[in-house]
Amino acid sequence: MPLSALSRSLPLSAEEEAYRHLLQAICAGRYRNGDRLIAEDIATTLGMSRMPVRSAFQRLAAEGLVTLRPHRGAVVSGLDLEAMREVFEMRSVLEGLAIRLATPHVGPREMTRLERLLEDMDEEQDPAAWLAQHRAFHEYLCSLAGRPRLLRQIIGLYALIEPHMLLWLHSDRPLSARDEHAPILAALYSGDAAEAERVLRTHIEDTVPDLLSFIERSGDQTRTQPLR
Repeated sequence: MPLSALSRSLPLSAEEEAYRHLLQAICAGRYRNGDRLIAEDIATTLGMSRMPVRSAFQRLAAEGLVTLRPHRGAVVSGLDLEAMREVFEMRSVLEGLAIRLATPHVGPREMTRLERLLEDMDEEQDPAAWLAQHRAFHEYLCSLAGRPRLLRQIIGLYALIEPHMLLWLHSDRPLSARDEHAPILAALYSGDAAEAERVLRTHIEDTVPDLLSFIERSGDQTRTQPLR
């Protein structure tokens, strides 16, 4: 499935084109954990020089999807579960703080926008576009805290997990974004900041067992196709 929903702006830079090509191939399982990525071969396939491909390798390495090894180049990585667990723990704390600060500022207009963002998620069929809508919901909610430094930290954490989430979404999808996020909206409606924090932290932390279950269904994480 094409990843055009990551951005609809054209034209793409060579690095961006190489990045999306590789991300798509990993998502589709054409490159599996442990596979070596040959910059020369990929550059020839895409009709570009090796430099943009190598820059794409660096970006994928920063996102945890590729490991750069001396004399072996770029190798497709498996999921580092403990690192991912740490990111979700950090998200839980920081987004919990953000929603606690945001709750007093959430009125009818803000609730309407949050509900619309969930509707957009449920209407979206493309995994990449669904993920973009999911991020938009959480970022908008956290932005209502009025803490720009806190929001930047939260956005940085999303950058670490989104590639893995995209891989997971190609295998499994939430049945309803509205149903999954309904407790968060209910807590916001009540105006109870402590309850909103508790509900959102539970929402985030509950993702970790789901991730473990996905890994178990997929088999050994070092041999099967890349995970969330």
